[in-house]
Amino acid sequence: MPGNEKRGANTDPDPDPAPYLFLTFEMKRADMSRPYDAKKSFWVPDGDGGFLEGMLESENGGKVQVTVGHEKKVFKKEQIQQVNPRKFEKCEDMSNLTYLNEASVLHNLRSRYQAKLIYTYSGLFCVAINPYKRYPIYTTTAVKIYLGKRRNEVPPHLFAISDTAYRNMLTKGLCQSILVTGESGAGKTENTKKVISYFAMVGARESKKVKDASKVSLEDQIVQTNPILEAFGNAKTARNDNSSRFGKFIRIHFNIKGKLAGCDIETYLLEKARITFQQEVERSYHIFYQMMAPCVPDLKKKCLLSDDIYDYHYVSQGKTKVTSIDDNEDLEFTHDAFRILCFGEEATYNVYKATSSVMNLGELKFKQKGREEQCEPDNPSQAKKVATLLGIDPTTMMKSFCKPKIKVGTEWVTKGQNIDQSYHSVAGIARGLYGRVFSFLVEKCNETLVDDSMKKAVFIGVLDIAGFEIFEFNGFEQLCINFCNEKLQQFFNH
Repeated sequence: MPGNEKRGANTDPDPDPAPYLFLTFEMKRADMSRPYDAKKSFWVPDGDGGFLEGMLESENGGKVQVTVGHEKKVFKKEQIQQVNPRKFEKCEDMSNLTYLNEASVLHNLRSRYQAKLIYTYSGLFCVAINPYKRYPIYTTTAVKIYLGKRRNEVPPHLFAISDTAYRNMLTKGLCQSILVTGESGAGKTENTKKVISYFAMVGARESKKVKDASKVSLEDQIVQTNPILEAFGNAKTARNDNSSRFGKFIRIHFNIKGKLAGCDIETYLLEKARITFQQEVERSYHIFYQMMAPCVPDLKKKCLLSDDIYDYHYVSQGKTKVTSIDDNEDLEFTHDAFRILCFGEEATYNVYKATSSVMNLGELKFKQKGREEQCEPDNPSQAKKVATLLGIDPTTMMKSFCKPKIKVGTEWVTKGQNIDQSYHSVAGIARGLYGRVFSFLVEKCNETLVDDSMKKAVFIGVLDIAGFEIFEFNGFEQLCINFCNEKLQQFFNH
């Protein structure tokens, strides 16, 4: 899974993070040598939503003539924006810019990004631009650079924001919050994982001599919630191969001395429509495809799964393979996370079986009953498979889909359904079942992450909301996500 690493797998020394964090003298000298005129240097629109730098030649009424490269162009006066002095090139905090306009902000972000500096401050905010590569700036060596330092003493980084929150919490004794927001594919989930890992490192308790060597530390358990939540709550969308399709608020609790005392997770707006339908370029939740991988030998046999994902209509309407994701390796991470979080073998396989039953529910069949509008069950072997996975009676289950009971006043009445209505009922149950499995996983994680021996004094909250996207056709879930993001932005900005 993107961002997950095998514990203890790499014993090599950490690579040097400095080239990805600090501006070099050569960069500064190159920027200072570029031509600049405080009165004539202006940004002009390039026609594609960006800006080009040019020199003002003349001004006539509301029109200006600007030389861009070797070409002279005419613009309206309000279209041009002033260029900042060269000493502000690749500026670490954009609130310090002399001219704070759209062109200058975009230019500063772009020039830092091209220099492999992906973090930039904008006042209280830290802007991160996803490089779609692994930079060595989240290692233990990088953590030591930011530990206990003021924000203005070190280059912009997520760790500086995290450390400021941690120090404020300790000195003021007040709870802190970090908001991670942005469009789909911006890197919210990855940055949230790094924040949690940072707090797990700085708040780690002194290691005591433990009698049971198999016991896992609370820090490891907090970090290991990620593979489970990603497997069951992340999916491939049109713009992002590992998009969180739910929002989460993680409270990391500390005691009075600043040591980890536990963690709890709240989730919002799980996108359930994806469970029974995907667009051509999208994929359903990762766990469905992980379960088809061979990493856990007896998994498919216990969950009554075949070897072909296309046997399951609900999860094979879009893409079934993603080049950037190794489903087999991710299953290993997920399975290991269940063990570290003390789910136990029975609960782990019950989760797998419930997930498998969602896939198998899509293969239930119904047929027309003679000349009546009502339908009756077809393919009893498939119904038996679903019932076995869920531990229920197949006859009662199929009867409930064909002839559900509804309450009219104070009495229960049996209602006959046609084929379409029965298929809609099955899809609704599949979505509801998956939603309840997800809620169970979050509850179980919360139970494990509570350490009763430690007194909770304060917490740091990390809010990671699902990514906002605007398509030509936007579903109801996407509308909810976009609306929620908009409200959060307004709440935090005012």
